Amino acid sequence: MVYILGGAQTDFARNWAREGTDMLGAFGEVVRAGLDNAKLDAGEIETGHVGNFVGELFAGQGLLGGFFAMVDPAFDGLPTARHEAACASGSMAILAAMSEIEAGRYDLACVVGIEQMRNVGGRQAADHLGAACWRGHEFEDTDFVWPRAFSDLAQEYDDRYGLKYEHLMRIAEINFGNARANPNAQTRKWEFTDDSFTPNDAANPVVEGRTRKMDCGQITDGAASVFLASERRAAEYASRRGMALEDLPRISGWGHTSAPISYRRKIEASARDDYVFPQVRRAIEAARTRAGVSDIGQIDAVETHDCFTTTEYMAIDHLGITAPGESWKAIEDGSIEMGGRIPVNPSGGLIGLGHPVGATGVRMALDAAKQVTGAADGYQVEGARRVQTLNVGGSTTTTASFIVERPGRG
Repeated sequence: MVYILGGAQTDFARNWAREGTDMLGAFGEVVRAGLDNAKLDAGEIETGHVGNFVGELFAGQGLLGGFFAMVDPAFDGLPTARHEAACASGSMAILAAMSEIEAGRYDLACVVGIEQMRNVGGRQAADHLGAACWRGHEFEDTDFVWPRAFSDLAQEYDDRYGLKYEHLMRIAEINFGNARANPNAQTRKWEFTDDSFTPNDAANPVVEGRTRKMDCGQITDGAASVFLASERRAAEYASRRGMALEDLPRISGWGHTSAPISYRRKIEASARDDYVFPQVRRAIEAARTRAGVSDIGQIDAVETHDCFTTTEYMAIDHLGITAPGESWKAIEDGSIEMGGRIPVNPSGGLIGLGHPVGATGVRMALDAAKQVTGAADGYQVEGARRVQTLNVGGSTTTTASFIVERPGRG
């Protein structure tokens, strides 16, 4: 069992280039803040992992594990590594740190997810992010790869089950609404009109195909950190603070799958399946099996990937909140809202909170830990004891899911 001792997140509304800072500055900030929040010293950390997608393209910077020793002299000599799986990069960094801990190599790890994305124009950013598709073979006829890809997903749902745009817009409206209560959300101060969540070409213009502006997650500068510990190290940590081990949040289950990088190959493979992306369903179920969770009724909240509204629409049925093709039911009956049967993205998600690609998986795990310890500030789900995350990279080429729980709560 791997425990989460704490962590930190930067304010996702910030623009690092305008502030005169860079990836190293933000990296150091989120590590130091995480150490302070967890009441740990840099010298206690035994291994470091970084999740990042395209630092080389946005900032000309690779070898991000070398940032640790720039932050604190105690990190000089620390074993480190950087991990990449597009939007699931942060989750891959967590999985790598967990593997080291479970193997007995180390007892205490620092995991950082980070991405700088607002230092270039929108078209250039879209081109950089397109590195997660099958370059030269798909979406060559578009300037905005991912709005197009998830427009195709909307069409796929429409062809298989039927899809109403009003349901996608309700997802966006919920996530933007949740973000207002999150002090780190990129859109917390954004204002909307009566036409914002409608197919109004002026208030909500088309980006690509069936994807409009309000369907999209945000281009974000951001970083997040978490500190992961073995059971032995977590027990020592808790004892020193007069706590029980059961008071600490733990990662009780994980799932990780990969699929062909081609979007079309995935869709063709699932043509006779109940789920559009069966590999996503398998990752979700694997996390629950390892955690001893049998169904969605044992989950109190979800932090899921909503790079577009269609991604969350897909996640709703793949998570089992509804039967396949019936995600609209959970949207219409309020199940996914705060106070509903299974709140989805109480943080605001990628649409409301923001989506610094390499940081998202780490941020999700941190928010899950906050929820189960009652520390989620204004976006706390009352009585939350178990939260599931769902983080995907590319067109669900990589999928990761974690179950974070605190059995001693309540």
